[in-house]
Amino acid sequence: MGNSLYQYLDDGLSFLSTKAREIRTLYFPLCSTASDKIKSSITPYLSGDIKIDKNHYVTKPVSIEDLRNPTRNFFLKVAGRGIFSLSSLNQDNRSVLQAGPLWQNLKVENSALGISLGFLNFVPVSGENVEVMKVTVTNITDYPLTITPTAVIPLFARALANKHDHEHVTSLLNRLKQTDHGVLVEPSMLFNEEGHKEAEGVYFCLGTDDAQEPLEGTFPTMMSYCGEAGTLDAPQAVWEDRAPKALSDQELQGREAVGALRFKTVEISPRANKEFYIVAGMATDASEVLKIFNLFNSGKKVDKALKANQEFWVNKSRSILFNAGDARYNSWIHWVELQPVLRRIYGCSFLPDHDYGKGGKGWRDIWQDLLSLILIEPTEVRETLINNFAGVRIDGSNATIIGSKPGEFVADRNAITRVWMDHGVWPLATLFLYIHQTGDYDILLEHNTYFRDPQLSRTFRKDPEWSSVYGNQLKDSRGNVVTGSLIEHILIENLVPFFNVGEHNIIRLESADWNDGLDMAFDHGESVAFMSLYGGNLSDLANMLEDLARIKAIGKIEIASEVLILLDSLGKDAVDYDHISQKRSRLFDTYFNAVEPEISGETREIDIQDIVRDLRLKAEWVFAHIQRQEKITVKDQGQTYTWFNGYYDNNRQPVEGVVEGRPRITLTGQVFPLMSGLARDADVVEVIKTVNAYLKDKDLGGIRLNSDFGLKHYLALGRAFGFAYGTKENGAFFSHMIVMYAYALYKRGFAREGFTVLDSLYRMSIDTEKSKIFPGIPEYFDSEGRGKYHYLTGSASWYIYTILTQVFGVRGHCGNLLIAPQLMKEQFAESKTVDVTCQFAGKKVSIYYQNPQVLDFGDYSITEVFLNEKPVVYEPVSPAQICIERKIIEKAKGPVKISIGLGRD
Repeated sequence: MGNSLYQYLDDGLSFLSTKAREIRTLYFPLCSTASDKIKSSITPYLSGDIKIDKNHYVTKPVSIEDLRNPTRNFFLKVAGRGIFSLSSLNQDNRSVLQAGPLWQNLKVENSALGISLGFLNFVPVSGENVEVMKVTVTNITDYPLTITPTAVIPLFARALANKHDHEHVTSLLNRLKQTDHGVLVEPSMLFNEEGHKEAEGVYFCLGTDDAQEPLEGTFPTMMSYCGEAGTLDAPQAVWEDRAPKALSDQELQGREAVGALRFKTVEISPRANKEFYIVAGMATDASEVLKIFNLFNSGKKVDKALKANQEFWVNKSRSILFNAGDARYNSWIHWVELQPVLRRIYGCSFLPDHDYGKGGKGWRDIWQDLLSLILIEPTEVRETLINNFAGVRIDGSNATIIGSKPGEFVADRNAITRVWMDHGVWPLATLFLYIHQTGDYDILLEHNTYFRDPQLSRTFRKDPEWSSVYGNQLKDSRGNVVTGSLIEHILIENLVPFFNVGEHNIIRLESADWNDGLDMAFDHGESVAFMSLYGGNLSDLANMLEDLARIKAIGKIEIASEVLILLDSLGKDAVDYDHISQKRSRLFDTYFNAVEPEISGETREIDIQDIVRDLRLKAEWVFAHIQRQEKITVKDQGQTYTWFNGYYDNNRQPVEGVVEGRPRITLTGQVFPLMSGLARDADVVEVIKTVNAYLKDKDLGGIRLNSDFGLKHYLALGRAFGFAYGTKENGAFFSHMIVMYAYALYKRGFAREGFTVLDSLYRMSIDTEKSKIFPGIPEYFDSEGRGKYHYLTGSASWYIYTILTQVFGVRGHCGNLLIAPQLMKEQFAESKTVDVTCQFAGKKVSIYYQNPQVLDFGDYSITEVFLNEKPVVYEPVSPAQICIERKIIEKAKGPVKISIGLGRD
């Protein structure tokens, strides 16, 4: 593959790299199957870290630049020849790295020393909190070699905070123990000046060889291992060939710990191998440590665990099978499929780029990550969806951090009171997909509680009387826990923002929206971008309620009586939506006063059609208002460009337009008017022209998040503009918004343009000379094309969502199967047939598109449809769209194969 960083192997999933060790900061994830288990990062030098959560780091926490320092190391003294060090970049070392879901195997050959070494690392999927490493040493000479190995994993054995906070003091809590097979560390307590606690568990690093021999000994402390003059790279224990010894209690206790394991000196015959097994992790006590060690202390046991690991993760990566006519793309997208799974395990933390936060997931994450899960395992999602609505507050905001238990929510991880104004849009979009995929309209009538904490009126007030004794569930005036249907929750989430407007009658930006970097305009900032999406939500919700009434034969629904305050057109005192003060008064003076600190507990039955009319009235007003007020038209070098203003800053000024001769445009401000349906087709054409002129990079081909505002900072809008242009939220190639832009284009029927946008993201990812990442989508690319914040990005879910439902056009509609391909002729270039396999109606369904004339989207129609080789009854929706009833899929025997002929009418 020329200069590519990696090449796929025969299985089309694992890959090989001879260049990986040229990039010290290149990393790869290794983890167990759940968020409360071991999570690791590893580099081609075996740097990285091993941890369970923010309070339990087996090794020292690392950020991206820390990867230049060793974490896992291996020294091999070859008698008469010298010492091999894994962490050193030696010209005598030739290396090949192989990796797959989710394991890494590094092979290094040193001809000068006459050895080759293999380092296999993975985390078992059987649930133990341990990372396993198998080291294979091979004598590549024609005569015997005498070797003395030392495996090293420094044991941090405490919390993330202690990397910089009381690092030395917390080392004094360490209680170390040397055993025949390694080092144990049992901290005496968890150090926290707000309240110290008893420590839980034992950290360990143990090892043995293929003869099941005990170690020669250990160097359990930093002093015994490094010595006074040494470093982790050049420890005196190794370079001065010191013998390990049993340390005294005084030498062991209250020290920085190291799992430095000296194996016995052995002779290796010519062309023979010697294996060593090292495990590092955490257990509840010493007896569990021994049990874990005994599960992985032989080659046979390690190989069995590796096979289970590979089978589990390969299945996860192939939950949806895409064959898009390009073998390399087919391999790459499997890694993208894994990324939402990794997000559910890691959250938005615990990888070297993601050195912010303390674990857990945010509100936006749980809804967007569910998009791909709904497409993969919809039957497993229902309970999760219902539980998630327990995080909604009665003021339309929500808890920002999700707890570890179903339906458990807590306030913001940093204990900062704030509200992201976009949070209300995502639950409906996710529920909308679920209902269309499953036909489960009953879920709308399921009930859940509301979240309660001291925050009231979207942070404008606090309840001084609230305490943990009250609990985190809203109560009515009689002290009963309040529940409401999911419809009620969604209504509140989308109606409250409609009234919560600023001085331009646009929804207030509050603490930020999707772009966390727009966080300095709380007083006067407004988000046109997300008002567009809320307007689309109101319309979608109206449609969904009409479907509910029709499909379930329901005329009325029961909602809290206070919600009628927001359904204002149903009463006698309807609000004039053009009148800002009326809208704000309806929300702050009437609704919030009615529901805070408690709600009455009274409910009303309301005609669904009355609610639908109110929602449509509001949606139409939103669309008309933005169309009338927020369009920007400029002339530049003889061309006319038109786009939407996306924001107002804290100085009450529009963010976009031309300022001091410099065009200002945000991609976010264009995406949501397109996605919501607010933009007319003519507007879409103009937006595409503007984006291509001002946001498309001429060299890299990608779409930037915003144009260069030319500012040192923008304190009236947010921290984003203090970042160097082309990084993070200031003009980087932000994958999530790029994918949503492509989705919006496909949704609006601009498939050629959507294909170009998605292809640019793929090309930037696989241009590894610039991106310097393994397969997948990073959070963003910088101005040099380098991928940053790899693996843990919401763009992966949106990418799979877009490819399946828009590009291949396979999605549900009211529970039935809609087939509406928007495939380009290029995607049929290598083969005149492309296909996708996914889950639908409890069946494995494969859809094959046959395009013998290689026609482009817009030129082909669906000419024939077969199910399991037989003609099938379907409803034509348009020339290139059909709908097959769900019951037909359900009644089919075994896996379902649907063959679609594409041709001219």
